[in-house]
Amino acid sequence: MDPFPTEPDEDDLPNPPRLWTATEANGRIAALEELLPRLHGWVVRLREVHEETHRLGEFWGKDVDAPDHVDHALKQRLDAEWQNLTRRLREAVAGLKREGIEVKDLESGLVDFYGLQQGELVFLCWQKGEAQVGFYHPLTGGYSNRRPIAETARRAAPSPRGPSSP
Repeated sequence: MDPFPTEPDEDDLPNPPRLWTATEANGRIAALEELLPRLHGWVVRLREVHEETHRLGEFWGKDVDAPDHVDHALKQRLDAEWQNLTRRLREAVAGLKREGIEVKDLESGLVDFYGLQQGELVFLCWQKGEAQVGFYHPLTGGYSNRRPIAETARRAAPSPRGPSSP
């Protein structure tokens, strides 16, 4: 380990697929307000499926996997639902990530968009219930490090690091 840390190389920095302005991110909010509750619902259902599957396993043990077991069909339905919901959730979150959007917390509806503030790669931060993207924080920071976006920076086009469109 180098005892004299240096500035990170360009290769060490994240390479988001897109950088957003606050105005562009604001244009995406309506779709996120529809999508996030659906994703959260899938997570809630996954918890329920997990609990039911765990309850069956605790009660019946491995016998529930036997084809002639009374609860075998229920276990199969639960397993299939788990796989389907997990796949759909991963695909939806991966699709957002490909756009340069990070889902940080489905419970609170916290989402970050990659963007630039004063030449620094940051997360433009939005949370369900907020009218617009009005805050940003460093990539290594979090919600508690949010700072207001300067009005002049709201519409400023970021310098591209990746494709400029989703």
